[in-house]
Amino acid sequence: MRLAAIDIGSNAARLLISDVIPGPQDKPEFVKVSLVRVPLRLGFDVFDKAEISAGKVEKILKTIKSYKYLLDVYDVKHLKACATSAMRDARNSEEIIQKVKAETGIEIKVISGQEEASFIYENHIAEDMTNAESYLYIDVGGGSTELTFFSDGRLVFKESFNIGTIRLLKNQVAEAQWDDMKEFVKSKTKGYHHVTAIGSGGNINKIFSLSKRKEGKPLQLDLLRDYFKEFSNLTVAQRISLYKLREDRADVIVPALLIYINVMRWADAEEIYVPKIGLADGLIYTLYEEVKKLN
Repeated sequence: MRLAAIDIGSNAARLLISDVIPGPQDKPEFVKVSLVRVPLRLGFDVFDKAEISAGKVEKILKTIKSYKYLLDVYDVKHLKACATSAMRDARNSEEIIQKVKAETGIEIKVISGQEEASFIYENHIAEDMTNAESYLYIDVGGGSTELTFFSDGRLVFKESFNIGTIRLLKNQVAEAQWDDMKEFVKSKTKGYHHVTAIGSGGNINKIFSLSKRKEGKPLQLDLLRDYFKEFSNLTVAQRISLYKLREDRADVIVPALLIYINVMRWADAEEIYVPKIGLADGLIYTLYEEVKKLN
């Protein structure tokens, strides 16, 4: 079975196409066929002017049209398309969704922060790990951060905060928002045994790649602090040159590290696993369950 997901975030839009192969004990295996990322950077419009500019609307349409061609070429029959923080905040998002539907036939659903956290949790990474741990999923995007906490084989909480990399770059996160997030994380994780973080999002994936760690090995909190200090002392141009980062990664990687470091500190988590999963993967898992029920 071939499935696809489109994730329109505040920094980039992604198309993920995956094959689902039956596995042992009725546990399917998800194999990535194609992953395409376009840096639309919608948050830079929305978090300033509360709407998406005409130029960016044109780029959204071109991007979704190109994704439609790929879906046809790969013979994908089932698709789930969602948009997150920037489209949640844009006053013209409904108009854009209607335009996309009219021109491509693809229906985009704007999901809440809570729904976003749920879809990320659908990756069920923690279920493959030991029950002796408590796991805190941290997904950092351009407009928001989703937190999902899992302990002793059960979901404890899922929450979304309007603290994201682009909002931080635009100085649109108040101290009170940081305080709310800090209080929430500290109070909700207090008393649970040994918390380990699970990170998702393009920035933590990039840090993992730079670290040269073996797949499946965690990153230490101190290592994230070292990268934060190193990148903070470099200009965006220097980050691009020295670390071969794309421009749309080089500017957001510092605020992303700040979010991961703070959340881990507040939860007393010393390590973070980076399984290279994200919202698109969670959408694929959910879509699989939906399609399976129909068959």
